[in-house]
Amino acid sequence: MTSQDELFADRYARQAKIVGVGEQGQRRIEAGNVLVVGSGGLGSALVNLLARAGVGRITVVDFDVVAASNLPRQLLFGEAEVIAGAPKAVAAAEAVRLINSTIEVTPVVAKVTADNILGLVAGKDLVLDATDNLPARYLINDACVKLGVPWVYGGVVASNGMSTTIIPGETACFRCLFPYDGTIDPPPTCATVGVLASIVVIVAALQWTSAIKLLVGDREHINRGVTYIDVWTNDQLTSEPVQPDPDCPCCGQHRYDFLKVPTTLL
Repeated sequence: MTSQDELFADRYARQAKIVGVGEQGQRRIEAGNVLVVGSGGLGSALVNLLARAGVGRITVVDFDVVAASNLPRQLLFGEAEVIAGAPKAVAAAEAVRLINSTIEVTPVVAKVTADNILGLVAGKDLVLDATDNLPARYLINDACVKLGVPWVYGGVVASNGMSTTIIPGETACFRCLFPYDGTIDPPPTCATVGVLASIVVIVAALQWTSAIKLLVGDREHINRGVTYIDVWTNDQLTSEPVQPDPDCPCCGQHRYDFLKVPTTLL
């Protein structure tokens, strides 16, 4: 009878053949500890890819439940989860266990706030943003910069999306890139203007690739600019890297304003 170890002996063989990964890089991936904030369109695609890549420990945090309107783009969920009203974080964790039983996956059914974000980020190798609002991203940015944890931003709406990688002490932080002037006008959302599944998958793939580069230790090929893609108009561009702003309240002055606001943000 074939053992489980024998059955999956070559599971990551093709991934490990990639020059930038190799056997040593694959071992680093399997030792990785990643936090995914949000388990909607981006989050479910990210968790799916992380599990298939063999990332050893994944924490998924989301407060929402699976709804029928999620199914066109949230790839880990099906009709059974909608009928059950399953929490997205729990449903994502159950899906991971079916995809890759070797992974330690921890679902956290909660909103991310200034009260819990540091505890969620602490000890992680990196954080993947799968949220849908700016306050949550500023909060993630404050926590990651304070703790020195890299994170990968991703945002999608309608047919367009953006992504960049933020490495504390090396790159500009999110607040350098998108300054906060004390007000945040509500931007268009997927609920108001819709979203295409294709842009969700593309941006998640960009984020996942950055995550794998970070896990294997390849900082040279990290995208330090902001990549913008519109799948409908076929526009695509990547900005030049922005230098950290010494006057930035987060990475320059280390004020961490969003960690001082005990308000639910995600």
